[in-house]
Amino acid sequence: MTLTQKGERNRVQQLRLWPGVVAVLLQWLIMFGVPMVVPDALIYCMFGGLSAGLAVLVWWAFFSRAPHLERWGAIVLMIVASVATSRVIDKSIATGMMGFMFPFYSIPVMSLALVVGAVVGHRLSAGPRRASMVAAILLACGGCTLLRTNGMSGEGHSDFAWRWSKTHEERLVAQSGGRLSALPLPPPAAPMPAKSPGERFVARQPKEQPVALPPTPVAAHMTAKTEAEWPGFRGPGRDSIIPGTRIETDWSTSRPVELWRRPIGPGWGSFAVGGDLLYTQEQRGDEEIVTCYNATTGNPVWAHRDAARFWESNAGAGPRATPTLHDGRVYTFGATGIVNALDARNGAVLWSRNAASDTAVKVPGWGFASSPLVLGDIVIVATAGKLVAYDLATGAPRWFGPKGGGDSYSSPHLVTIDGVQQILLMSALGATSVTPADGKLLWKYSWPSDTRIMQPAVTADGDLLITAGDAMGGVGMRRIAVAHGPGGWTTEERWTSAGLKPSFNDSVVYDGHVLGFDGGILACIDAKDGKRKWKGGRYGAGQLVLLRDQGLLLVLSEEGELALVRAASDQFTELARVPAMEGKTWNHPVLVGDRLLVRNGNEMVAFRLALAGG
Repeated sequence: MTLTQKGERNRVQQLRLWPGVVAVLLQWLIMFGVPMVVPDALIYCMFGGLSAGLAVLVWWAFFSRAPHLERWGAIVLMIVASVATSRVIDKSIATGMMGFMFPFYSIPVMSLALVVGAVVGHRLSAGPRRASMVAAILLACGGCTLLRTNGMSGEGHSDFAWRWSKTHEERLVAQSGGRLSALPLPPPAAPMPAKSPGERFVARQPKEQPVALPPTPVAAHMTAKTEAEWPGFRGPGRDSIIPGTRIETDWSTSRPVELWRRPIGPGWGSFAVGGDLLYTQEQRGDEEIVTCYNATTGNPVWAHRDAARFWESNAGAGPRATPTLHDGRVYTFGATGIVNALDARNGAVLWSRNAASDTAVKVPGWGFASSPLVLGDIVIVATAGKLVAYDLATGAPRWFGPKGGGDSYSSPHLVTIDGVQQILLMSALGATSVTPADGKLLWKYSWPSDTRIMQPAVTADGDLLITAGDAMGGVGMRRIAVAHGPGGWTTEERWTSAGLKPSFNDSVVYDGHVLGFDGGILACIDAKDGKRKWKGGRYGAGQLVLLRDQGLLLVLSEEGELALVRAASDQFTELARVPAMEGKTWNHPVLVGDRLLVRNGNEMVAFRLALAGG
């Protein structure tokens, strides 16, 4: 060994490793350890991890004592390898919010590779040492290309899986050949090309003229009532409030009894229920399907198919809206804009439209999510902040509302203010109210927000409760007074509260208080002043319904658990909690009598709850 080689080896042996090791350990603790304990701190942990990654680079570039060629060569290699990796990673990681967050995940991986390469090779000679550094960096980048994500939780956590593994939907389609059972499905509608080749979804629709199909017989025990027990989104009052039902709360002795369980295609809507039939929407490969099942057995009754598919990386594939059941018909709104009116008995197409084409509105990033609202002789849907009303009988457009401004994932909401019935829609710019007869603007209220998902609520004395959110969670709740006087409509802010910050979880009003999700934790605020009364219990991005006569919240957590919580204003009290499903659950629960129906993107389950007093 020459003196030059000995000198180089001595310098490398004196590599200062401990600052890099400490920095990368701290980085992984901040980014992946702290959020497990404090989920609400995720965004702060991400930026904390970036800061720690910067510390690793500073250590390597200026304080590691590595040869200059290796210092700067490794940094250049990491940059080049990261850029190259971003071009070949799975689309589920490259797009949506995951695309934004990919650097947050790749930086700790690259930091760890740099430190591991330095530790492994610090006693080797120049050639093997540099080879170990290159190998560590390339292996880290290669590992990223082997992953995909099944989507993100409401708190921003990704559900990683191997890139080659099949999704639940792919396994379901493979097992059933795309069919629900041996029951024949109606033929798909005549195809039409997508609006533009640049759009990242496929959407085809029937011709605009209504298409009537002859009814087909249905088994006698499968009936669709004219008046639905649960007509659609959030129940009869569209407010997640259930009157007249009281259940046993001691689930140690009166545990929910599972009636049936069935795999289902992805979708984030809920159920409409009438008689022995229930209705929902799901995705099966390249077909968006409206499905009808026997509510007693879970067996399929009929299915209507549209050649349409929507997918985005945050939530995955599938329609977002809940069907609406009215007067023997089912009205549905697909994620790409298809509006269907179907015979509730057999799925025959009565008419079909494409609201995206009718309103000239581009499909928003998370798909159309508005659940249809039936009022009188019209059905109303919202296309990203713009309302459109269709004639119930023919499907012809009756009126178009004013442009709300910005994206909206909220549904049209019927309210009565100062004795005037009106349709309210939340959008990125705030709230817009129109007349049901012709869609003319009554009033607007400005409260800009990145996204609007939640529904408004009405207080006992007629004020409105609205919420704002952004890409990473809720911002807060605001109470506004709306009045009609000689000079027209006026709006006034009464209070704004950060004590309840829903993201996409609807709240309920009960006994002068508002109860809902503040992030992934239940919270209660006073409706008079917005002050928080309590906060407790972690349920993730779940949903809930209120049993009004019992003062009881029935909660369906994001993890698929069922819980009972007192709707009291003095303190948080959880009475029971049991597992119901596996997988991310964002869908609203349904309770009809003693039958509880829940679903997520993987399965649906029916339970029987013991009623109070037998």
